[in-house]
Amino acid sequence: MQTLTEMLIRQGLANRFLSVSQLKRLTGECSQRRYGLVNRALKAGELLHLQRGLYVLANRYRDAPCHPFAVAQALVPGSYVSFETALSFHGWIPEYTVTTASVVPGRKSRNYEHESMGRYTFHPLAVRCGFLLELVSRYQIDGQTILVADPLRAVLDLVCLRKVSWQGIMWLIEGLRIEPNALRAVPADEFRILEQVYKHKRVRIFLTALQQELTID
Repeated sequence: MQTLTEMLIRQGLANRFLSVSQLKRLTGECSQRRYGLVNRALKAGELLHLQRGLYVLANRYRDAPCHPFAVAQALVPGSYVSFETALSFHGWIPEYTVTTASVVPGRKSRNYEHESMGRYTFHPLAVRCGFLLELVSRYQIDGQTILVADPLRAVLDLVCLRKVSWQGIMWLIEGLRIEPNALRAVPADEFRILEQVYKHKRVRIFLTALQQELTID
């Protein structure tokens, strides 16, 4: 075990995402010493480089494996997990999603792949200012805090991303394989909340039509 890994474990940082400034405080002001410690830990496979200025200890030195949702939010702070990834998390679709897909504030999309941490995509959406985190819930998994869209929010995020127009409820039932009972169980107040979130009229029309369909049914 390399010295840096021992230092991180002793300082209670084994489960944290690590910035350069944190490593600097831990190892001292000497940049040459810090580079040496980091490089040795990287070569030993004890420390993983996620992106520029962001590191994490390998899973074998952590209390629990690094959850991909937590990785996504470390890569892009302010993002939250949504789309099919969130629907799979909530059990609304049967498929396991290989890629962790998130909504990101701002206007820039991003794709990211790490050989041991998996694939990640980040997508901006046209939402109204101040409404980005409506119907997004906080979870704790193995001590890691993650933000995940509630099921109906994940559906509407997907509608917004793909520019889907309302074609009837079968797009959800057959296309995404969402159970009708899951849709019927959504509280009415969630529809009212989401009416305020999206800028595009197409998404609001989809939401209204879905609610009407479920009410009639």
